[in-house]
Amino acid sequence: MARAISRLEQGAADAAALHAALAPQLGRAQVIGVTGAPGAGKSTLVHALVGALLTRGRRIGVVAVDPSSPLSGGAVLGDRVRMGEHGAHPDVFIRSLASRGRLGGLAPATRGAVDVLDAAGFDPVIVETVGAGQSEVGIMALADTRIVVSPPGLGDAVQAIKAGILEIADLLVVTKSDLPGAEAAARDLREMLPLRTRTARAGDWQVPVLGVSAATGQGIEELAGRALAHGAACGHGQRLPRDPAVAAAAARVLRLAAADPFARAAGIVCTHAGLGEAEVRLTLRPDQLNFNGSCHGGVIFALADTAFGLASNSRGAVAAGIDAHITYQQAAQAGDTLVARAHEVSRGRRLAVYRVDVARADGRAISSFTGTVYLTNRRHEHDSDG
Repeated sequence: MARAISRLEQGAADAAALHAALAPQLGRAQVIGVTGAPGAGKSTLVHALVGALLTRGRRIGVVAVDPSSPLSGGAVLGDRVRMGEHGAHPDVFIRSLASRGRLGGLAPATRGAVDVLDAAGFDPVIVETVGAGQSEVGIMALADTRIVVSPPGLGDAVQAIKAGILEIADLLVVTKSDLPGAEAAARDLREMLPLRTRTARAGDWQVPVLGVSAATGQGIEELAGRALAHGAACGHGQRLPRDPAVAAAAARVLRLAAADPFARAAGIVCTHAGLGEAEVRLTLRPDQLNFNGSCHGGVIFALADTAFGLASNSRGAVAAGIDAHITYQQAAQAGDTLVARAHEVSRGRRLAVYRVDVARADGRAISSFTGTVYLTNRRHEHDSDG
């Protein structure tokens, strides 16, 4: 499992094939996301929650995301240190990931790590985000059950989690509830609950506000029970495509990516696929630089063109590229990881247009690409649905 997660994180040559192999085994685990403001006690809470789930006979996977240094790109990965007591337990697997500058509270490889643990039979899988603010709601698309954490004593106790991040909570937790101000923080959260927008997914689920203390054990068992109850009521596999057409397109794109010898030779791997969309990434090698020591423009074009080709061929029929335009914003260096995300802009009977944005893993824009394809009536030879 550790090697599989590392290969997905590093964008290894067989990453697309690994994604495709995992796909049939996914959707069994309940993914529990734990998010909240920096210093709220998320890691300590996750450690206590793992202990409570172990007493219920569960096999628990943990993916802990730590912030990366803006200077070195590294991370202390201290969340795992706080969970050391359970790290050697045979029914617990803990993996730390560096955020690598990714916004939204998650790391680029978080979804892949969750998929590996899901396929390996861990249930639940807990994902702890980096310290998150109002708009950092990346966990929403990944987790089946979202726990939003707030400590007491922050002045306006809900300021850091109001609006967007409050909206996504399935359970609201006041940590360090043995400290002064905890009841006031819980009261503030209860008063804000009526302001939430109800969603069809929530059904009849009533969001509880729970006070917990990892130091004393107060409320931990109730939190574990409520989290599992939410999974039973609202289901698993929130991150997986529900539309069969989307699932088929994702599988098709991964097959096409695995069958592309040029992409494999260049080190380009597909990390996300869908209907009319694709994401590929590449970690630049020294032999992909130009005479000025920066990334060769042809390599960036090839990366964008690969995403363009996969997205435009996601529907099963062969789409032939007939036009492309690219602009370059900044240079890239050896060791940089570049991510190209393609999405469909328009689609007619015979022509479709796609846009591809290329950025460094830390979000810095590198290039923009637009392309047009001619839609044929032929099916792909690698398409098992054809």
